[in-house]
Amino acid sequence: MAIITASAIIRALSLFHLSLSYFLIASPSTIAKQSLVSILGASMQLPTPPSFWVASPSTALAALILALLGFTDLTACSLPEDIASYYWGSQAPIRCTFFFALTGYAYAFKPGGPVRGNAKQANPWDNLNTSLVFTWSFLEMINWFWIFITLREERRELAVRKAERKRAEENML
Repeated sequence: MAIITASAIIRALSLFHLSLSYFLIASPSTIAKQSLVSILGASMQLPTPPSFWVASPSTALAALILALLGFTDLTACSLPEDIASYYWGSQAPIRCTFFFALTGYAYAFKPGGPVRGNAKQANPWDNLNTSLVFTWSFLEMINWFWIFITLREERRELAVRKAERKRAEENML
């Protein structure tokens, strides 16, 4: 049995999204100055974008998307246990895979990275090669993997409970 349920992890992650949303609107530099962002960014040799030092239309759009994600996930956490198990069971691997790909892309395709090398040709996807994108996608990947593993344990426990309940009903007849 898991110490922390998948629902609790998802709720905490949703509140994290809402907090990030607030800081992206109010003070994006607070996020850019966080030690975790600095440490991960420096260790992966990724720059912090200068657009995150002040509020801008792009940070406001990112804040709205994170707020939507936070509110919809909080709403989905209130689903009945059976339905929530199927919903989150399909969401967790997709989100984990997406954030794994985004984390890998942010590192591998950076200028001077293992795939791109020292090519100086700029492309529109270079905006994803930042310390903020890498840190956010890395934390999301870790959390969604944790949720996926916890959901598997909970699904197994739910199946055992259903089987025990069914046996108890058969014994009563």
